Amino acid sequence: MLTVEQTKALLIEAKEGSDSAKTELLQRNSPLIKSIVKRYIGKGVDYDDLYQLGCMGFVKAINKYDDKYNVKFTTYAVPLIAGEVKRFLRDDGTIKVSRSVKTLYTRIKRFLATCQGREHSPTIDEIATELEVTREDIVYAMEAAQMPLALFDKSDSHGDGEKLSIAERLPAAVTTDPVDQLMLKNMLAALDIRDRKVIILRYFRNQTQSQIAKALGISQVQVSRIEQRVLSQFREHMAEAN
Repeated sequence: MLTVEQTKALLIEAKEGSDSAKTELLQRNSPLIKSIVKRYIGKGVDYDDLYQLGCMGFVKAINKYDDKYNVKFTTYAVPLIAGEVKRFLRDDGTIKVSRSVKTLYTRIKRFLATCQGREHSPTIDEIATELEVTREDIVYAMEAAQMPLALFDKSDSHGDGEKLSIAERLPAAVTTDPVDQLMLKNMLAALDIRDRKVIILRYFRNQTQSQIAKALGISQVQVSRIEQRVLSQFREHMAEAN
């Protein structure tokens, strides 16, 4: 296993065009790549092809990594490796989303639109009851619709004039896979203390901007600016991984 110093030295060489440095990084990190791509065995793609896709994601991580990200290179590489595999499975059509699932997702969006202005946002269980399907059907439909980035999109009102994202309207929403959890954990860890508090209170404690402003002793305008800036950073990072 390479030390942090050895990894940094090889990254510098690789970014300067050294193929041997890239090859060594790939070889020494092969166990990491294999551990990630094994999650996707059984999806209709041979293991060797999955491994090659993982290597492509790893090389992409080499090219994009910057010490300023304040995370270990291997930690940064994990979502890019997984993202390369996921994108292939999605674009190649190996994973198909049925018409019934797409229809259910459309019904979910329509129902959420009718909930604008309510004092309390509907939970997944309430949506399932309203649409007469199981809770698992709701979760699957939203996952199949590629919701990760859309979770942050502002669209509906909570009755107090604030725009809320799907993540806020569904506080009990889908649990992400370990790779996504790791990526989110690292993105949060890279934030300064105040920014991290704003995001945690806003998206994990379901507090309004006004409540957060009062708790942190800052203005609501400041909370809004912090939120938009951080979400923009998150979107860019997730887009690179997907």
